[in-house]
Amino acid sequence: MVKLSRRVLEMEESVTLAASARAKELKSQGRDILELSVGQPDFITPKHIQDAAIKSIQDGSASFYTVASGLPELKDAVSQYFENFYGYSVERNQVVAGTGAKFMLYALFAALIDSGDEVIIPTPFWVSYADQIKMNEGVPVFVTTSEDNHFKVSLDQLEAARTDKSKMLLLNSPSNPTGMIYSKEELEAIGNWAVEHDILILADDIYGRLVYNGAEFVPISSLSETIRKQTIVVNGVSKTYSMTGWRVGYVVADPEIVAAISKIVSQTTSNLTTAAQYAAIEALTGAQDSVEEMRQAFEERLNTVYPLLAEVPGFDVVKPQGAFYFFPNVKKAMEMKGYTDVTAFTTAILEEAGVALVTGAGFGAPENVRMSYATDLDTLKEAVRRLKVFMEN
Repeated sequence: MVKLSRRVLEMEESVTLAASARAKELKSQGRDILELSVGQPDFITPKHIQDAAIKSIQDGSASFYTVASGLPELKDAVSQYFENFYGYSVERNQVVAGTGAKFMLYALFAALIDSGDEVIIPTPFWVSYADQIKMNEGVPVFVTTSEDNHFKVSLDQLEAARTDKSKMLLLNSPSNPTGMIYSKEELEAIGNWAVEHDILILADDIYGRLVYNGAEFVPISSLSETIRKQTIVVNGVSKTYSMTGWRVGYVVADPEIVAAISKIVSQTTSNLTTAAQYAAIEALTGAQDSVEEMRQAFEERLNTVYPLLAEVPGFDVVKPQGAFYFFPNVKKAMEMKGYTDVTAFTTAILEEAGVALVTGAGFGAPENVRMSYATDLDTLKEAVRRLKVFMEN
């Protein structure tokens, strides 16, 4: 009998991927399932980005290895992107690219975390943060936020969580799964606190371009030189440019940190797929019209569906400001239907109503569910109608 590693035995399965897999299984059986579990835009990658990848294949550029940390041209493209949207530029030795922002997070933890190092994570949090930290022998320290404060962590909470082993604070704004955004003033306070206590800030900015109804994304790394030096930015092209399948992520940080992450990349994946790098260069430096078109579509869906979802009995929902998820509290709904476990509740919704949501348990929120609005309005309206019927029966 094979003896599996302690690492994998202690690892949780991704709840988002598990929910999507179950929805696909039911679809294959002929069931009418509305899929609202996956966090990816429903748009096709813009043609000018596709064309850049095709050109690199046809002229032979995509046929060969590149430097493990990414093409110099891609690093220059990231620098240009930062000039345009962050207000400052970076050098090539401050950028490393790899196979998706998710893997870049893992490589970052592998490069920086030693056994027993603590990473402070405000909850709710994206499902893979904690397990990636544990895989690298770190300790996730959860700080619980609530709807009352729009899921934002306070300085008092951070200070209460800080110990002499605190190495990093993980900050995701706009947030997956809540869609909340920290203000400039809130970020300045958090940034200065981290500088004062020599705690690294890991800024997951993957949803930074997807903000709605006048909300503003403020990169914490743009606030001051001292905060910037304390900050590691993780970003990618998947959400902004509808390129989830291309798997392009990058890290911008101090050259010493970038060199360490590059070493991890070189011994694991080698370079990011070369054709995808050329596509990413075009995404970051080319026309940005498609980004605004997608953002407007998401904003329309948010504003249309939010009041409908708020009418579902037992669903208490804070209107998100960014990303493309609703994260309603369903404690009352579970009580109405006789459930005490949110995972069992979402399973019942899938099996009986044909709507695939994601349990909040994997996000550190056992009274919530995540619902993606990265799909068409007709599907969203029908999904909410089914939820209402499910709750009223």
